[in-house]
Amino acid sequence: MTAIKLIAGLGNPGAEYAKTRHNVGAWFILALADSLGQSLKKEAKFHGVIAKASIDGHACFLFSPSTYMNESGLAISAVARFYKITPEEILVVHDELDYPAGTIRFKSGGGHGGHNGLRNTIDHLSSREFQRLRIGIDHPGHKDKVTPYVLGEPSKHDKTRIVASIDDGINVISDLICGQSEKAMRFLHQD
Repeated sequence: MTAIKLIAGLGNPGAEYAKTRHNVGAWFILALADSLGQSLKKEAKFHGVIAKASIDGHACFLFSPSTYMNESGLAISAVARFYKITPEEILVVHDELDYPAGTIRFKSGGGHGGHNGLRNTIDHLSSREFQRLRIGIDHPGHKDKVTPYVLGEPSKHDKTRIVASIDDGINVISDLICGQSEKAMRFLHQD
């Protein structure tokens, strides 16, 4: 697998969304930046906040769009174009309805599965071949309940499980950065 040069965590901007399930990708970026002693800086030309980090000697950008979820690709593609990063070198971290809270899975390429942030990223990159780190938030049970559910805050129990899964993702980030996705998957996908 290609080494990762950009890690982008999806979410919505503003205090009203900061603690919602849809923002777990942004939570991941904040936690990763903190673990690396990095501060994310606002960068208007990228429509988001960004930091340059070194992970096991590999240069990598940590990024969280400040656009709304359905415009995530606009921001991610702006960073990718500026730094000449290919879709295969991008890891997008996002919430995943199809996994229980506390589950985190890696996937290379694929469709959007109805996720507006992924849909917009595919459109702007003109590619499905970016990497994904999918953080489970569980499903409300019916499609009509999805929007208020993802824009709501998780229970204390679910948040604890989500934070633990974020920690698991951070534990394998150096493997993913270095292109050792199979090693990362063995750790993340164990039951």
